[in-house]
Amino acid sequence: MNDRIANPGTPEPATFARRIESLRGQMARENLAAVLIPSADPHLSEYLPERWQGRQWLSGFTGSVGTLVVTADFAGVWVDSRYWTQAEAQLAGTGIVLMKMTGGQLTAPHIDWLAENVPSGAVVAVDGSVLGVAAARALSDALTARGIVLRTDLDVLDGVWPARPGLPDAPVYEHAAPHASVARADKLAKVRETMRAKGAQWHFVSTLDDLAWIFNLRGADVTYNPVFVAHALIGLDDAVVFVGDGKVPAALAESLARDGVRIAPYADAPRALASLASGATLLIDPRRITHGLLERVPSTVKVVEAVNPSTFAKSRKTAAEAEHIRATMEQDGAALAEFFAWFEEALGRERITELTIDEKLTAARARRPGFVTLSFGTIAGFNANGAMPHYRATEASHAVIEGNGLLLIDSGGQYLSGTTDITRVVPIGEITAEHRRDFTIVLKGTMALSRARFPRGIRSPMLDSIARAPIWEAGADYGHGTGHGVGYFLNVHEGPQVISHYAPAEPWTAMEEGMITSIEPGIYRPGKWGIRIENLVMNQAAGKTEFGDFLEFETLTLCPIDTRCIELSLLREDERAWLNAYHETVRRRVSPHVSGKALAWLEARTQAI
Repeated sequence: MNDRIANPGTPEPATFARRIESLRGQMARENLAAVLIPSADPHLSEYLPERWQGRQWLSGFTGSVGTLVVTADFAGVWVDSRYWTQAEAQLAGTGIVLMKMTGGQLTAPHIDWLAENVPSGAVVAVDGSVLGVAAARALSDALTARGIVLRTDLDVLDGVWPARPGLPDAPVYEHAAPHASVARADKLAKVRETMRAKGAQWHFVSTLDDLAWIFNLRGADVTYNPVFVAHALIGLDDAVVFVGDGKVPAALAESLARDGVRIAPYADAPRALASLASGATLLIDPRRITHGLLERVPSTVKVVEAVNPSTFAKSRKTAAEAEHIRATMEQDGAALAEFFAWFEEALGRERITELTIDEKLTAARARRPGFVTLSFGTIAGFNANGAMPHYRATEASHAVIEGNGLLLIDSGGQYLSGTTDITRVVPIGEITAEHRRDFTIVLKGTMALSRARFPRGIRSPMLDSIARAPIWEAGADYGHGTGHGVGYFLNVHEGPQVISHYAPAEPWTAMEEGMITSIEPGIYRPGKWGIRIENLVMNQAAGKTEFGDFLEFETLTLCPIDTRCIELSLLREDERAWLNAYHETVRRRVSPHVSGKALAWLEARTQAI
């Protein structure tokens, strides 16, 4: 699980109240009954460049997911249970209402609210350039049924955000061999193979991780994600990347040109779609393109809707990529060993805060070869702070690590050779029997799914209950998914697979060999403590029977799970054996990369139980 707060220096609540009133003035001038501000950009990214962080700028809520709706007499932000505590604190005093979403809701609740509260004949506005096609269809259907007019041609933020940031301008660079083990030309050939199979002459791609993967390029336009803002139109013989002026160095542009890839201005992408020839066939992914862009496609162009070919391809890591990732996990594990060795020696002797943990852990990773940046903002939550899955310490509000309790640390790194994401919980001072019970139950959930064997092609959301079963048996649960896909020096959240009973079990979520996914069940007791134990795993072939092909997980993450927090009486013998075998693997593979105190810590924390 991960999230970030972009700016610890948050303005006072009255600032956001004034911004909402300014928006209402814009609404009155445009004769709008309601405005919807999603957490989205023209690329439907999870984490947004500053230019498109309008929901955060207007409301003060900094979570990565949430939808703001404003009318003349109401303003509310819809968020799920991961963000309830955070949103309640950040919206306090703004006049903006926290609207709680629950996992069992089958439709988007803000859409239902708009349909029920906006009068027939009134106008609801949302910027179509940041609204996904599927979301636009659901919104249009619900509002039209009530006689409400939907307007998608207006970006209200331009009228109320006086110092709105422009497009990011970080340079684009090549992800080169040996880390990029498949050539750009070969990736384009695979994409075109799917295009031909679909009868398409053109394929339009907007999602930034897909673009980075297809063209073996990386950037720094989105914090923690090594991607760049762009679109691409791929033909059967050539391709155009629409990107900001000056972002692609001349030498790289020449290299791209040798592979039949031309660079064009970012603003030209909608015009390129509008210029497609009559009778052409265009392949698009309706889940990964905006309503505004799709509207530019002429009606004489046939549109074929399917999952982006690159979404499937990049999720299935090659054998060479898998080897790079294994090596990356050893380096990341070494960084964690160095950090925890320092932490345990310094605890009680130095003043350590949640912010110190972020600083020291980041420094340990930065010393490792191939490190580029964090893969998300480090979450270090002590006691009650750990009970908020998306907590983030700030200069204004953070805990000192002292006394007794549990410390949760969720962190990760972006390396040229892979992306990491790990959560560990460690004891501080004396911990209670209740702490140990919760920790062990969560561990049982992590182990249960880690040890699972399942049919190839099973839809990933269906695996969620394997991790939850030991937690449900104890009468507990958690409000987030159990696992997300992870990229290869790309986004720490990657599809198409997701292990979550909140997600639909669609065909494209099928589990295939080479996919990397997190396993991260938890238990959170508000005001007390939170526990989450997270490893990354990779799908591996597990043999074939008369019932078909089977897969199993290879655990990639290499860091001890703190046995001081375990209630041993709750573990079965086979569970103890799995944990001992895992710790033996961690010790064997990480120990060559550490020495001194870090090695001593590693040996102590990987002793058999």
